[in-house]
Amino acid sequence: MTQPVRLAIVGAGLIGLAHIKRVMEEPEAILSALVDPSAAGNDLAASLGVPWFPDVEAMLSADKPDGAVIATPNQLHVSGGLACVRAGVPILVEKPIADDVKSAQELVVTAEQANIPILVGHHRRHSPLIQRAKAIIDSGRLGQVTVVNGLCWFLKPKDYFDVAWRREPGGGVVLINLIHVIDDLRNLCGEIARVQAVTSNAARGFPVEDTAAILLHFCNGALGTLSISDAAAAPWSWELTAGENKAYPHTDQFCYLIAGTKGSVTVPRLDAWWHEGERGWWSPIACERQIVPEEDPLTLQMHHFCQVVKGQSAPLLDGRGAMRTLETTLAIHEAARTGGIVELS
Repeated sequence: MTQPVRLAIVGAGLIGLAHIKRVMEEPEAILSALVDPSAAGNDLAASLGVPWFPDVEAMLSADKPDGAVIATPNQLHVSGGLACVRAGVPILVEKPIADDVKSAQELVVTAEQANIPILVGHHRRHSPLIQRAKAIIDSGRLGQVTVVNGLCWFLKPKDYFDVAWRREPGGGVVLINLIHVIDDLRNLCGEIARVQAVTSNAARGFPVEDTAAILLHFCNGALGTLSISDAAAAPWSWELTAGENKAYPHTDQFCYLIAGTKGSVTVPRLDAWWHEGERGWWSPIACERQIVPEEDPLTLQMHHFCQVVKGQSAPLLDGRGAMRTLETTLAIHEAARTGGIVELS
């Protein structure tokens, strides 16, 4: 396929609009259709000069695209994804891939049997900062990874909770925000074997948690501590430290610390530390900061999806990988509920 790929956007919410922008900017893509049941979606399609459809099935029946971006609410990811996969259309589906592991597995297995690729929109996988950190770790420079510390501390404004579901069961910082961090740590440090967790709602008093503390047992033997809070006036979260999303102030701090037997690295600052000479706490410890060009992960992700649609690349994060991230996040929620250790499959 040498021509630009024809991509349909399913869902005209905030993330759908972000994907539309990237498609319009991508030389290898053409926006072929917009799917959204709302009148606003219809108006947007008219302003963009592309066909509008109220649902995926109508779009697929009228004009099958080369690929589709599923940017609907979470509970519609699987139904929209299945419709596209069964029609032979590769998909970029927003995270989480599904609401539950069983539904995710149905989508993944169906796509595998049809040999249709799924790229899942954990867009930080495309971040140059994450990719450089992963390259440092994979190079062996840190030695055997032994310990990981993740911070995800930020303060959501009061009006964020004017939307009722965010303060009710099904909301909470674990299910809304933690999945991003879990995918980062899985990507950087390897698979997670078991989890423990405790949560608190003391800051806001809602029926759902605002703060959680988590223990991660990695398959490679490393141990991790991870804390997350949406009631913490602090600079240590990916959004504030990476500087990639300009809607957030940039703090030039770090949010992940990863250390091994030979060295350590901060992410996303990319300060690499190691002992000079014989390794040990008596010898001087040196630091080197690595610099990477600033690029937009969503733009890089859209370019990659075009390559996936053309058959030139395998998905950077496929359905099975995203299903593992979902399973781990749900396991943390279960561990907090039961107070026990939850083993992953």
